[in-house]
Amino acid sequence: MNWLKDIVTPKIKAFLGGRNSSVSDTLWTKCPSCEKMLYTTDLQNNLMVCSDCDYHLRLDTKDRLLSLFDNSKYEEIDLVQIKDDPLKFKDLKKYTDRLKDARNKTNLYDAARIGSGFISSMPVIVFVMDFSFMGGSMGLCIGKSFVKAIKLAIDSKSAFISVTASGGARMQEGILSLMQMPSTVSALCYLKEAELPYINIFTHPTTGGVLASFATLGDIHIAEPGALIGFAGARVIEKTIKRTLPEGFQRSEFLKSHGLIDIIVHRHQLKEKLGQILQYMMI
Repeated sequence: MNWLKDIVTPKIKAFLGGRNSSVSDTLWTKCPSCEKMLYTTDLQNNLMVCSDCDYHLRLDTKDRLLSLFDNSKYEEIDLVQIKDDPLKFKDLKKYTDRLKDARNKTNLYDAARIGSGFISSMPVIVFVMDFSFMGGSMGLCIGKSFVKAIKLAIDSKSAFISVTASGGARMQEGILSLMQMPSTVSALCYLKEAELPYINIFTHPTTGGVLASFATLGDIHIAEPGALIGFAGARVIEKTIKRTLPEGFQRSEFLKSHGLIDIIVHRHQLKEKLGQILQYMMI
């Protein structure tokens, strides 16, 4: 018997008397690492970091932006809106239906948010990807919105920060999604010409076409502890090379020891560390 599910939750629901049953359904969150049951409100107040084992759970993009900017104040920039389903794609479900479901679930137009504000009094544009929206996949909207964010950074002479969490290119947009890889890379070339800093923050997970394009082109690469970072899955790689991969392969700590990651920063120290880096890079 699961005491929390079978005994505690029904009692909470009975106490609430049906006034707000959704509250009891989300009252507790199980840590994926240590499996401790965490009070969701406390977990959110701790920036979705487990108080027992320090595991970094997925952080909502809005909360991410609030945690990074000075005084938790920023201006949200609209994503580039495009025509849905340019290829009229359908598998088990129409792509238009998948988009509709994702938008209803996340209250987002697509898999990212853009914020404009200040970190340690330095002007910054922050592009944050949201894995909860179709696995943070990159399609036309994400690619064009990334380019828009770069242009805003150049026009406002701001540093540019991307926070990646993605399964890669969006298969429902086929070649159009793959075209966003060179598009985002080209935009970063203009940022470099403008001599403005680009920092990428790897969060769990960052994979596929996002890793193979803009995510690995930062002047500084920061990662959260334990984040999965890689192009293809470990099982695919093992089957391809017919070798057993080392322990911790594709995790932040392994990649730092092999030179892809510059620094691993705990979520609670991320804002302070970004401020220190920007103070040097924006002189």
